[in-house]
Amino acid sequence: MRAPISGIDHVVIAVHDLDRAQATYARLGFTLTPRGFHTLGSQNHCIMFARDYLELLSLPKAHPATQYYADFLLRGDGLAAIALATDDAAAAYAALRANGIQADAPLDFARPVALPGGARDASFRIVQLPVEQTPGCRAFLCQHFTRDVVWRPEYQRHALGATGLAGIALVLEDPVRTAPQYAKIFDRGPQTIDEGLRIDTGSAPIALAVRGKLGRRLAGVELPARARPFVAALFIRVADRLAAAETLRRGGFTPVALEDGSYAVHAHEACGVTLVFG
Repeated sequence: MRAPISGIDHVVIAVHDLDRAQATYARLGFTLTPRGFHTLGSQNHCIMFARDYLELLSLPKAHPATQYYADFLLRGDGLAAIALATDDAAAAYAALRANGIQADAPLDFARPVALPGGARDASFRIVQLPVEQTPGCRAFLCQHFTRDVVWRPEYQRHALGATGLAGIALVLEDPVRTAPQYAKIFDRGPQTIDEGLRIDTGSAPIALAVRGKLGRRLAGVELPARARPFVAALFIRVADRLAAAETLRRGGFTPVALEDGSYAVHAHEACGVTLVFG
């Protein structure tokens, strides 16, 4: 029984200082949504694309459902979680449990969004997977009940020319041993790549990499200063690489040119995750 998962919905970058993170990502050339206030006590800004998005998340108030992020932040800012898209979180929960994955029960929450016609709630249902299932990055399923409230056209245009998520790379001790745990979620076998193994998600793939091999791919770029396993890099599609690099320079960054024509920003400049624009 395969869980109804259609790819990556968004990624969560956990930060201590949400104001600083918002200013950093604005300088990178992203358009950010206004600050959101979740009913679980967390706060966020989102960077919206046509299909998926980035979420900058802070935790001014404690809540049992966000304890993972509090523990993650003890080691600094970084990409902490991957949200998987589903149209039916309850069915996905049942399928995951039937497949031996001890996911948490579905959890509903919301955040108000100011709109021209008045405030509306953006509402969600999530199913959190056990942290042991995806070493280096927690995964959870996310069902949107109010997509028209979240995906607003005024927030999908970015000076950087960013159009969507292209991939995620983790650094692991042993990708071969870990890959089956990730692959079990999507019911797809891992594929060999130069850096290690790739898991197809239905949208942006997840690469499980050896640090040295990923380091050669991203030569000259600083990866996060975290103990393995961890998310090392987030790959983002842009309409024009050269124009994106110029936007980054105007924002005060010095993008690193990679062999494949992409440009990258060091992890310490982007809240604990290396960003690659290609």
